Amino acid sequence: MGSIPRRAIPLVATIYRKIFPQVHKELSYWKGRASQIPNQELRRQALDSIEDKTFHCEGGSIYAILAGDNRDKAIQFVVAYQTISDYLDNLCDRSTSLDPKDFRTLHTSMKDALTPGNPIGDYYAEREEKDDGGYLQDLVKTCQNLLGQLSNYPQIKGYLYELADLYCDLQVHKHVKMDERVPRLKSWFNNYQKRWEDLSWYEFSACSGSTLGIFCLVSYAHGEHLTEEVALQVYNGYFPYMQGLHILLDYYIDQQEDLEEGDLNFCTYYDHEDHMKERFLYFIDQTKLHVNPLPHASFHHMVQKGLVGLYLADSKVQKLQGARPLVKELLSVSGTKAKFFYMNSKLYHKLKPSLA
Repeated sequence: MGSIPRRAIPLVATIYRKIFPQVHKELSYWKGRASQIPNQELRRQALDSIEDKTFHCEGGSIYAILAGDNRDKAIQFVVAYQTISDYLDNLCDRSTSLDPKDFRTLHTSMKDALTPGNPIGDYYAEREEKDDGGYLQDLVKTCQNLLGQLSNYPQIKGYLYELADLYCDLQVHKHVKMDERVPRLKSWFNNYQKRWEDLSWYEFSACSGSTLGIFCLVSYAHGEHLTEEVALQVYNGYFPYMQGLHILLDYYIDQQEDLEEGDLNFCTYYDHEDHMKERFLYFIDQTKLHVNPLPHASFHHMVQKGLVGLYLADSKVQKLQGARPLVKELLSVSGTKAKFFYMNSKLYHKLKPSLA
């Protein structure tokens, strides 16, 4: 196993040659399991979540590079955990319920997945559709088994729980009836406002909606570099700013889609385009500052630049009003590597149909 890439071209080569093929192998397995789900609605949502959100697993699995010789185990975890996340997101977003109790019960699976040996719960207790043929349980057990093999699991457990709790709270609050969403999110943020005075309620919500910190911690735990100090550095390095940058970019490109679907989009709460651009630049600056103390800082800086390049290269950006100056400035501030990832992502999207 080579060392962790410090430059963009070796990183991209590793991703395409060693990471993505394994991700697609894992996803192919879960797709097969999803296709056997007895309940039609659950089957549809499970298959759609894999089909539409493959890039979430691809992106998250880049952290497996930090796992050294245990790269494949880290990829297995990332794919299983992200598949739970994407599946539940579909069940809350596109399905038959608006019940916060249902959303809360579904999302206990994400906490169980982080707790080796925890009994498997009845995750569908509050909804009509129940028979998934053991699909969600198997995803949870896969994560539990992989974490159960880690002797250093106690060093990351508290941070995993904290990040997962924030993620699950967000998913509950943002999927209820439309007129209840913003009041619930504002009230939730009141508990954290003193600690994060520089964030608005909608930015804090965005920071809570990323799984990157969890994937980074688990990948380090599978490798040789984890200490208690590194675990704390990863938590501070990723929450809130790196995670916030990730999800704000995700929401930025989905603005038109969310408008059409009636989904909450945090980018719409900025006063105007310039305000949004100014805050994106703030998140980029803060991310740079907070990942500096991490081991393999150059890798984490590349992830930040990769996020900017990857999201801004998405074809949805072309349909957004005022996108061009924002894209130009964010790429300029993020530097040559971000432009490289931007061009590379555009090429990948173009070639992907012929690579499949």
